[in-house]
Amino acid sequence: MTTPAADSPSTSDRPSRRGAPRRRRTGRWILLSLAVLVLAGAGTAYWLYSGIDGNIKGVDIDRAIGDDRPEKLPTSGQNILILGSDSRAGANAKLDNAKVSGARSDTALVMHIPEGRKKAVAISIPRDTLVTRPECTKADGSQVASAKRVMFNSIYSQVGPACVVKTVEQMSGVRMDHYVEIDFAGFKDLVDAIGGVTVTVDQDIHDSSSGLNITKGTHRLDGTQSLQFVRTRHGIGDGSDLGRIGLQQQFMIALLGEIQKQDLLGSPVKAYKIADKLTAALTTDSELASLTKLAEFGRSLNGVNPSTMETIMLPVAYDKVDPNRVVAAEPQAKTLWKAIRTDSTIPESAKRSPATGGN
Repeated sequence: MTTPAADSPSTSDRPSRRGAPRRRRTGRWILLSLAVLVLAGAGTAYWLYSGIDGNIKGVDIDRAIGDDRPEKLPTSGQNILILGSDSRAGANAKLDNAKVSGARSDTALVMHIPEGRKKAVAISIPRDTLVTRPECTKADGSQVASAKRVMFNSIYSQVGPACVVKTVEQMSGVRMDHYVEIDFAGFKDLVDAIGGVTVTVDQDIHDSSSGLNITKGTHRLDGTQSLQFVRTRHGIGDGSDLGRIGLQQQFMIALLGEIQKQDLLGSPVKAYKIADKLTAALTTDSELASLTKLAEFGRSLNGVNPSTMETIMLPVAYDKVDPNRVVAAEPQAKTLWKAIRTDSTIPESAKRSPATGGN
């Protein structure tokens, strides 16, 4: 796992007011988190390959946070914090033209799986949300004092994943049952292991920023092209994040379809290759940090249909002091988190975000 490095927000991190700015990377991490569950659900074949166990990196969240945590759900529902780490070091440095150092957590999803395991909901927390970071313990044992008005995505790079979990728990009052982190470079390797993903576009796309150059029609994308595809926004529509969100949603459906087509149990060699690439990109809480545990958890979620999963952005409003940042919008955010805590239906009013015109 890449060691988190200091990450101070720059002008390029500021949200655009066009489109749906803070949902821009949500799609690619939803699809990867779902891919984890789909592959783990086939688990029988995987835990025959004990050597892959060493790929999965574990973080002892309970030990790092201690007892200062919300109570678990009174039902059998589950909450999983999913982070997408986007380092530009090592392998990731070759995947983008951006000159960004350190490891970042640009995307955070709280995936709530209600009692009955039928329909999941994913709540994305905008990376530029100003939050109160609680007192945390770093991996080296040193203490980091609590701080107010901290940009959410800086917590991972400055303090580490356990502090991100603690921050989410304290801002929401929701206990995170599990933690899953997916490295960006692993996205490319997973697509290549599957053999590519087929997409159809209704216009030529030429984006010098992402590097994507494809013509109108159907294309079989390899791993590198897939990364370019989900990062593209300048080559489509008005250049806002709305176009990128559409491409990400399209790709999510296409990738899940490709995974479901794979004869994982009937092809041990392919199963091994896919599992090897996927687990190499994973960091989980210590309770999931093995193939057997991941497979058992995945099988418990077999009733969840990815196509019915609802995605919601945490309702936010532009900060009154710094319009380049957002804060949780109230009372919508409190209502949303209460619904998650009680494993109940989320009211439509709790899904409206003033920063995106209420949508």
